[in-house]
Amino acid sequence: MPNCAIVGINWGDEGKGRMVDLLTQHYDVVVRYQGGGNAGHTVVNERGKFALHLLPSGIFRENTVNILGNGVALDCESLWNEMQDVIAKGVSITPDNLKISDRASLLLPWHRDLDGLEEARLKDKKFGSTRQGIAPFYSDKYQKKTVLAAELLYPEHLEAHLKDLLEWKNLTLTRVYGAEGYTLEQLLDWFHTYADRIKPFICDTGAYLRDAQAEGKSILFEAQLGALRDLDYGIYPYTTSSNAIAAYAPVGSGLPNAKLDEVIGVVKAYSSCVGEGPFTCEWFGEEAEKLREAGGEYGAKTGRPRRVGPIDLVATRYGVRTQGATAVALTKLDILSYMDTIPVCARYELNGEITDEFPNPVVLADAKPITETLPGWGCDISGIRRWEDLPAEARAYVEYVEEKIGCHIRYVSVGPERDSIIIR
Repeated sequence: MPNCAIVGINWGDEGKGRMVDLLTQHYDVVVRYQGGGNAGHTVVNERGKFALHLLPSGIFRENTVNILGNGVALDCESLWNEMQDVIAKGVSITPDNLKISDRASLLLPWHRDLDGLEEARLKDKKFGSTRQGIAPFYSDKYQKKTVLAAELLYPEHLEAHLKDLLEWKNLTLTRVYGAEGYTLEQLLDWFHTYADRIKPFICDTGAYLRDAQAEGKSILFEAQLGALRDLDYGIYPYTTSSNAIAAYAPVGSGLPNAKLDEVIGVVKAYSSCVGEGPFTCEWFGEEAEKLREAGGEYGAKTGRPRRVGPIDLVATRYGVRTQGATAVALTKLDILSYMDTIPVCARYELNGEITDEFPNPVVLADAKPITETLPGWGCDISGIRRWEDLPAEARAYVEYVEEKIGCHIRYVSVGPERDSIIIR
């Protein structure tokens, strides 16, 4: 199989985890290349339902090697707790099937503290952070003030580095936010409790990936969130603090010379969004609640109700282009079965003009949706596995979306289970 990236086309929560879990049977290596524990990839398999936040979604495949790349925000505490939950359900995790880049930077307890303190300071102007420390972490990384995973292997070097960081970080905690600072003893205790436990998994993953590439092994790059949450190309400033686009996969994975042969963009059959920021197609009231309940639209990490609406073809087409998608997986088509007619956000009205183009985030909040409707199919499709067995109206909906977003829809998901998929 060729090297492939699986990425989100919209605001995240599109169903990337279920697609990675499905396709890992064809790949030797799965790499998470950006983001941290601030979003969840939901996987349903024979062992149950899992919400993975840091572990790559290939962890359930016995012969697949999973890698956390250098671009990941490595929260040792969250990762260790997640590993224990997965292991408790019968999944084997060893240094043979999980490898952590020695160049990854560690997300520390004070990053979570600062995330919450800043959201509290912003009050009604908050960004809708999950408070997992992601923005403070990446800010520190680009200021060159983080701890590398490799430092865990050199305790004396680590302690000296922590002393320097501690002095600097306590100034921010105490003098900017009026919060309590940390002691060196507190930090060392945290490192002993969590970071030391992941030391056996730390290695030169770049070398491993280069060898895998030379041996002709296939690599799957797993993204977090979606194009509209990308730091550079999303709805700034209501974005994540890393690059969620496929183009970053080689850099964040540790294999900068990798070629992506394929990019599979994941899109929901309707729209959902967690967090703040403009969401042009958003529904409210009873209409929104029906869709939210039908789709189980609550954040895998936060439990917060997701904002929902019809599929936004303007935003989706932009996401497809930004990701360079070569094929699309359309998920949760079965959720729309309760609708007699299915609305879609076909275009925007912006400053009195009709547009098919996704606006700059500076003016995006002024855009209004222009809605079209398609016939519903009014029956349960979750048991269907062949394209020709779908109701004509369901096929017409998929083909309509495909035409409007300009990319072939290869996969149609009709349920969360691994086999609830139609391949066109």
